[in-house]
Amino acid sequence: MAMNIKIIGIGDEGQASLLSLYKKWIDESEVLIGGERQLSFFPDYSGEKIAIKGSLSSLAERLQKDVRRAVVLASGDPLFYGIGSYLSKKMQVEIYPYLSSIQLAFARMKESWQNAYFTSVHGRSMTGLAQRIDGRDLVAILTDEKNSPLRIAQYLRSFQMNEYKAFVAENLGGINERSGWYELQEMEEIDFSPLNVVILKRVKSSPEWAMGIADDQFSQRKPDKGLITKKEVRVLSLCEMNLKKDSIVWDIGTCTGSMAIEAARIAREGAVYAIEKNEHDLVNCYENMKKFRTDFVVRHGLAPDGLEDFSDPDTVFIGGTAGGMDEILDACCSRLKPEGRIVLNAVTIESLSKGTEAFKARGFDVSITLAQISRSKPILKLTRFDALNPIYIITAKRKEENE
Repeated sequence: MAMNIKIIGIGDEGQASLLSLYKKWIDESEVLIGGERQLSFFPDYSGEKIAIKGSLSSLAERLQKDVRRAVVLASGDPLFYGIGSYLSKKMQVEIYPYLSSIQLAFARMKESWQNAYFTSVHGRSMTGLAQRIDGRDLVAILTDEKNSPLRIAQYLRSFQMNEYKAFVAENLGGINERSGWYELQEMEEIDFSPLNVVILKRVKSSPEWAMGIADDQFSQRKPDKGLITKKEVRVLSLCEMNLKKDSIVWDIGTCTGSMAIEAARIAREGAVYAIEKNEHDLVNCYENMKKFRTDFVVRHGLAPDGLEDFSDPDTVFIGGTAGGMDEILDACCSRLKPEGRIVLNAVTIESLSKGTEAFKARGFDVSITLAQISRSKPILKLTRFDALNPIYIITAKRKEENE
């Protein structure tokens, strides 16, 4: 069985950032593990060096079998988007943090950071960043060579998020350290070091939208407007979807993207996947995504084709099936997470009947809301009501959830 493993945080200044006790532990160890940059700080190490490459699971398996004294080097604080949290769940470890790059960056900014929102695009997709940070006053972002300050500036500007000014801190603690404030447009013209932290500070007001965005705020198909889930039905459907902040959502038949956009603004830490068969409707969807600062995966296709590329959902919204209801429900019901929900909007009693029976045949409990909405409309100096098409909101949950 593996001995206790020490995970030691180290700064860009190398051995100079370590306490003498930590250096002693490293000298006494038989295996030194870390990134190539961290290992290069110890050219005279006498034991075996192992560079971290590939999956962390294979590293954990190796360490669990190794009985030698081992030290794992990590950049900054091993528990801040670092290796420490993963290894501590797999084995007995002792963690000795150094200052995180975020701490150092805020120190260079000379501003407090307890109210900041932290996120990372280091080694991960930038998809979803827009809704995660929209409206936040202070945002700290860990970057990498691909998702660089230049790329972040281009991304933010594409969503008109020009209310932010950026502080970029490079090579923190090293001899080539540099930090300063930049306008987003300036960031696109500067060659930054790959080792950097970006902090965004909101310096101007920004638009805000509550749940239930007005229909006329969305770009829609012209001249025949109306192919949109109406605001009142949208809000009722979103409530039935029971979204959490980290929900994985599918929107089948997204059209203008109204449901996907509202879902993404609620499930900010999750992910939204949308599919639409009409390519010209996707033009409006992309335009709406930019306007309402939501970034999610959109596919042009006819479901269920294309759903295999989506992550398993917590919630599915089906706005239309284009005649392929059975195949779509097969895919959705089989992939839905155990306590998930499927919400289907039906316009006709035939679709209501078919959808209800199809869910029951697949082992789901069904509840139905009939939404009959009328909106006021002025007529001379009086007011009358215009009725919207009645909509059946079908909510399906696995029977186990109710037992």
